[in-house]
Amino acid sequence: MKKIAIIGAGISGLYLANLLEKEKDFEYKIFEKRSKLDLEEGYGIQLSVNSIKLLNKIGFKNIPALDIFFPKKVNFFKSNNPNKICDINLTQFNDDLNKYTTTKRSTLLKFLLKNIPKDKIKFNTILNNIDYSNNIKVYFSYESEENFDFVIIADGVFSQSKLIISKENLKPKYNNSIALRGNFNKYDDNNISIFMGSNFHYVIYPVNQNNEYNFVAILQKKLKESELKNEQFFQSEIFINSLKKTLTNNSLINLENLTEIRAFPVFVSKNLATTNQKNIFLSGDALFAFPPSFAQGASQSIETAHDIFASIISGSDNLYKNRISRIHSINWRSKLNHFAFHLSNPINTLIRNIILQYLSKNKKFLQSYLGKIYRD
Repeated sequence: MKKIAIIGAGISGLYLANLLEKEKDFEYKIFEKRSKLDLEEGYGIQLSVNSIKLLNKIGFKNIPALDIFFPKKVNFFKSNNPNKICDINLTQFNDDLNKYTTTKRSTLLKFLLKNIPKDKIKFNTILNNIDYSNNIKVYFSYESEENFDFVIIADGVFSQSKLIISKENLKPKYNNSIALRGNFNKYDDNNISIFMGSNFHYVIYPVNQNNEYNFVAILQKKLKESELKNEQFFQSEIFINSLKKTLTNNSLINLENLTEIRAFPVFVSKNLATTNQKNIFLSGDALFAFPPSFAQGASQSIETAHDIFASIISGSDNLYKNRISRIHSINWRSKLNHFAFHLSNPINTLIRNIILQYLSKNKKFLQSYLGKIYRD
């Protein structure tokens, strides 16, 4: 029986565990540095059809309908103008069984945890070192060691584990952006709405059938190294209010009913993290963290975990060869979206809006730009 260590109990690690749970020839353990998982977090995620197909293989199609939502369109607005610029029909990427889906991150985590025995997850555990001179010997923070046939590193964008297996500079870089997240209990649009402003944009979408909506704003902001290292800085009411003021002064949004507000610095990958070590894989944000403007973080975590599973089962070593092209495609789309959403010059924004109106109805472009990622 092959033994597998999964470092990190995020979406990618938990999805992989669900696949392994059905395989009798493999034994796995999940090692998580936190003392518990935050299952009360109400923030939303978007899951495009590519990941829904994979989730449905492990029973996501049976999740209560009240806990998810199927938005039909993406609407585009200027932040200071109530008139819609254009919209993109998301249903063109759906099929009868798999639909573009929004939900709470906690809803997905609870679903993924449901079929994983509690004794398979070891909390308060940090990977200290890996010795692959003879099989794979893993050393943990609680002064013990275990031998594994495979190790999957899926402990997020700030993964310390991947620094152990690579001598490259794989630390993420600050993207000169702040994410402001929160929840609305009511909103008047059941689609995904993107509001574009000068050096910022924000997105609102439903996360279930209970009139709960996710709000996330991305604001460009340069910060000092000392500020980035200060967690209290991002939690301070003064800082959060300054971000809210920037949005309300430059848009029509009313944030009075926004709840559970938190601010985060946005970090992205500088380079693609890979390893030449046989039977050691990277997944999720530990492999590559995208800018958030294409909403593919969760979907790509699921995709990559599925590819790792297929690689382990088949014995193939082509995992990264198959992933690199897709990662690059999504990364440049994310950067392009971020640039287009944050334009400030009035002439440039006018040109952008005209181009958006044309491209949003151009089926050939939509299949190339979105269909290849959302569905293929």
